[in-house]
Amino acid sequence: MSLEFLSDEWFAKVKEIRDGAGEVETPAALADLVINITVSGDAGDKELALVGGMIEEGHHGDAATTMILPADLAKRIFIEGDQSAGMQGFMSGQIRIEGDMSKLMALQTAQPSADQVALMKQIQDVTA
Repeated sequence: MSLEFLSDEWFAKVKEIRDGAGEVETPAALADLVINITVSGDAGDKELALVGGMIEEGHHGDAATTMILPADLAKRIFIEGDQSAGMQGFMSGQIRIEGDMSKLMALQTAQPSADQVALMKQIQDVTA
């Protein structure tokens, strides 16, 4: 079963997978990190947040940084784990940053835990 990236059904399934995983070990660099993400696409903007290394639907009130990017790039970065896509998107102007840009440095240096890798694999498997 593949669900469209960022659809309501996809967010519900991601939450179900995340809840089923229980406590997920998170690298220290990501543990307190909160970044709002606005993804632009054909169906309008979709708001999500990266909280402690986990994707959540909607913006988070505690975020000091907001990343704005197109849907195809968001999928490559957050679902496919393509870090080079993030740098290329930033350098080409596809990614805009509002707020504290230093918060993004943690994303570049942190390596996901084994728990996070397993969780992301499950999310990849259900993402169209």
